[in-house]
Amino acid sequence: MTATSAPTAPSSRPGRAGPPRSSGLTGTTRLLRLAARRDRVLIPASALTLMAVVAGSAKATFDLYPDPSLASPALRETLDNPALVAIYGPVASMSIDALATFKTVLLGGVFLCLLAYVVVRRHTRTEEEEGRLELLGSGVVGRRAPLAAAVLLATAAVLGTSVLTVVGAVAVGLGTSGSIALGVSWAVMGLTWVGVTAVAAQLTETARGTAGFALGALAAAYLLRALGDASGSDSPGRVLTWLSPLGWAEKVEPYGANRVWVLVVGVIAYAVLVLVAFALLERRDLGAGVLPSRPGPDRGSLRTVGGLTRRLARGTLIGWTIGYVVLGAVVGSLGGSVQSFVDSPEIADMLRKLGGGAGTIIDTFFATELRFAAIGAAALGIALTTRMRTEETSGRVEAVLATSATRLRWAAAHIVVALAATALVLAVVGTVAGLVDGGRTGDVGGSVGRLVGASLAALPAVWVCIAVAVLLVGLVPRLTGLVWAVLIGFLVLGEFGPIMNLPSWVTAVSPFDHLSHLPGGSLDTADLLGLVVVAAALTAAGLAGLRRRDIA
Repeated sequence: MTATSAPTAPSSRPGRAGPPRSSGLTGTTRLLRLAARRDRVLIPASALTLMAVVAGSAKATFDLYPDPSLASPALRETLDNPALVAIYGPVASMSIDALATFKTVLLGGVFLCLLAYVVVRRHTRTEEEEGRLELLGSGVVGRRAPLAAAVLLATAAVLGTSVLTVVGAVAVGLGTSGSIALGVSWAVMGLTWVGVTAVAAQLTETARGTAGFALGALAAAYLLRALGDASGSDSPGRVLTWLSPLGWAEKVEPYGANRVWVLVVGVIAYAVLVLVAFALLERRDLGAGVLPSRPGPDRGSLRTVGGLTRRLARGTLIGWTIGYVVLGAVVGSLGGSVQSFVDSPEIADMLRKLGGGAGTIIDTFFATELRFAAIGAAALGIALTTRMRTEETSGRVEAVLATSATRLRWAAAHIVVALAATALVLAVVGTVAGLVDGGRTGDVGGSVGRLVGASLAALPAVWVCIAVAVLLVGLVPRLTGLVWAVLIGFLVLGEFGPIMNLPSWVTAVSPFDHLSHLPGGSLDTADLLGLVVVAAALTAAGLAGLRRRDIA
């Protein structure tokens, strides 16, 4: 008979129960260095571009009005227009410095919010959705470290951009105290959206859901501010401005009251939101969100790759369409007041540089605004096209390609949706602007036809931007994010290059520089066909690269 050994009792000696657990923030420094390395192009390029837009716009205004006393009478009536105030906010004062930065204070801050959103989402929810955070978590990395690294990097990007903009503004001759207030205004908006995006990344389990929450909050904040500003100084509706973080930043009034103490409000909101994000992080599992995902039907109705792509893009397209309806209404309503602020030949010259010199000054105004609408449409097209890369890195494309669908059919579905979506939103903005302007002039049919044709004529330039995205996805997928820097470069060269007196061969790099001056001018079919050929060639090169390379 053999004796059986008794089971060994677990050791009670300390330190033998298992591997030591890391603290919540262990590895934050290394993750921060990794994230900064990955964004070493995106963040500096965005910061320099925003600084250049502020400095270039200010310098152009100084050149336009060598005598500052001429600026105030020429612009006072226009800047009080409710529609213009809804877009850009109220001007802080009638000083030349405030007039020189009228458009860039709010819109530049919104772009800084977008930069903060991109950085935080990329290094939190996107990394988690693609499975890389799970791999990092298997090492000596704390639970809170990825979120902490993303928040720190985005905070540094916001503060660095604000400081750089202050330096650039002072360098071109803007007042020092007002420039510091401008940096504070941007910091209030950017820091708040660092916190908003950090919270959004905890609520949902997908990067697309994070985008919905963060960008939806930005749109809501912009709308609240616009309603509050447009309601009048004595209206109870002015309280809506204080409900919006963009309204807080607006209260700084750079080059006016210069209320730098508003930074305290932004820092408090930033701290509270970041703390909430960390608290929500502890309440969810890795790969999941605090809000549960809604289960789909037992049996799906989608049968084609195109149907799947359209379904995924549906929410994005609805949001952009609503935004372009509002934009069209604002642009159309401003048409009647254009003549009142172009009595100054300098203002008329600036508008012609931006929108072309053909037709009446009202045509020139519409051409300028529709070009900016085309740049927004290009951003929509890029967002829809770069989803190919997101689908690839997340592994979802493998399930699609496991069916009878080919790579080219899958890519073509995304490209077709992007092309159709951009055409739709441009047609919407032209139609709504034409209806509003036609109601004023009594010629609805003529106004709609002119403005829809003018907006759709910008499509070839938009297609070039989409083609650049396809090229990067197909040939150098790791650099897909650079397409946003390319779009910003096209914006600066095509729209601000003429008023900054850049050489024509430099501005010609932007596809928007080759658009016909519509409405009012003649359609230049040669340039438009050239843009179509360039877009087709870039798209073909990108698809060829996608067909030959490995799927991530």
